[in-house]
Amino acid sequence: MPVKTVAVIGAGASGLTAIKCCLDEGLEPTCFEKSDDIGGLWRYKDQSEDERASIYKSVIINTSKEMMCFSDYPIPEHFPNYMHNSKIMEYFRMYAKNFNLLSHVRFKTTVSSIKRSPNFATTGQWIITTEKEGNQEIALFDAVMICTGHHTFPNLPLYSFPGIQKFKGKYMHSREYKVPDNFKDKRIIVVGIGNSGGDIAVELSRTAQQIRKLVQLRPKSPSVSDTGVIFEDGTVEENIDAVIFATGYSFSFQFCEESVISVKSNKTSLYKFMFPYHLEKHTLAIVGLIQPIGAIMPISELQSRLATRVFKEMYVESQRHTVQVDYVEYMDELATLADVKPNLFRMFLKDPQLALYVYFGPCTPYQYRLTGPGKWSGARGAILTQWKRIIKPTQTRILENGSVDKSIPLMLKICAVFIVLTALFLYC
Repeated sequence: MPVKTVAVIGAGASGLTAIKCCLDEGLEPTCFEKSDDIGGLWRYKDQSEDERASIYKSVIINTSKEMMCFSDYPIPEHFPNYMHNSKIMEYFRMYAKNFNLLSHVRFKTTVSSIKRSPNFATTGQWIITTEKEGNQEIALFDAVMICTGHHTFPNLPLYSFPGIQKFKGKYMHSREYKVPDNFKDKRIIVVGIGNSGGDIAVELSRTAQQIRKLVQLRPKSPSVSDTGVIFEDGTVEENIDAVIFATGYSFSFQFCEESVISVKSNKTSLYKFMFPYHLEKHTLAIVGLIQPIGAIMPISELQSRLATRVFKEMYVESQRHTVQVDYVEYMDELATLADVKPNLFRMFLKDPQLALYVYFGPCTPYQYRLTGPGKWSGARGAILTQWKRIIKPTQTRILENGSVDKSIPLMLKICAVFIVLTALFLYC
C-alpha cells in the first residue's frame, strides 16, 4: 500500500525538517507539537516544563553555522558563526516560513498513543491518538516519524549520592538552571563535566562566593551531609548551598507500544539508528535519536530524506545498538542509501573548482543537495561561498577608501595544497 499521510511527532529541529522532506516527496505530513511553538530543545523558556527539553539562557551552539544548517537553506552570512539560542530560533522561523511548514503543525496537541493498525502486516498503517484541550482524536496514518529527541527525561542519579535526602541546601538537574542570578555569593557543586556542566560552572564562577572552590575535578560518587559533600578521597566541601546535576538525559517512547520500540538502559535496537528492524512494514522512523560528534540538524535532515525514501519501499534490513555516531561517516552512509552522495571523481572531471572545495573543505550539508532526489540548484553556490559567510561576522572594521584586501584567495590556497600533496605522492 503506497504511503501518503505521515504523522510527525514534535516540531523541533528534527520535526521541521521531517515536514519539509515529506513535502519534497509529495507526502502529506501532519505534525503534532505538544507546546505552543516550534524549536524544541532550542526554544528558551524562563521555567522548565515536564517532559520537555530545556536550556539555560546563555546557551550558544558549539558547532559552526555552516556545519549545522539545513542543506538547502544557508544561515544568513551576517549571523555569528557560533549562534546564541535566540539566533537558532530565528533561523528555524525563517526556515519554517520559507517552506510554509507551520501550516502542517498542530500546536498544543499531545500524542498519547501510537499503535499498529489491525491489518498492519499488509498496510503498514498506524493508529494515532491525540489530545488537545481535553478533546481526544483518533486518526489513521500511513507512516510515522518520531522526532522527539533524547533530551526529555532528566537523568538524576541520586542513588549514587548517599545522604542527599538529608541535604539542607538545594539540589536540581541542570535543565532547571536558567540564569546565574539566583546563585550570587553561593557555594555550589556542579556534578558532571559535559557541555552543560562546563557551561554552567563557568557561568556561575562569575557570581559565586569563592571561584576557586566552585569547580574542581573530584572522584565520582561522593556522599552528602546536611551542609556539605564528602568525596571518596576524603576531601570535604562544607557550607554548600546547592548541587547542580549536569548528568544528562534518558529517553523513552511512552506513547508507543513496547513491542514496537523497546528501550532498556537507555538503548534501543534500530537500523541506522532510525528503524525498528523487526516490523513487517517499515513505516515508522525515529529521527534525531543520536548523539553525533557534530551538529544534529543536518543529520536529522538526511535521516528524514532517507525515511521518506524508505516509505517508498527502499529498505535493507539490519541492526544497530548505540546512539553515538561519527558525523561524516554516518552522513555519507545515509547519503549513499538515499542516493544523494556526490561522486567526487565525476565532479573532478566536470567541475574541478567545486570538487576541490568539497574534497578539501569541510563536510557541510550542502554537498548532499548536489545530486539525486531533492537536488537543490543553489547547492554549488552555497559551497563556493561558505567561507564568505564564515568570515562575514568577523569583518567588523570599516576599511578606508581604496584599501585592498591582499589576502590570498581561498581557491589559490586550496590549489597550492593540492599541488603539494600531488608532488609528495609522486616523488616520495
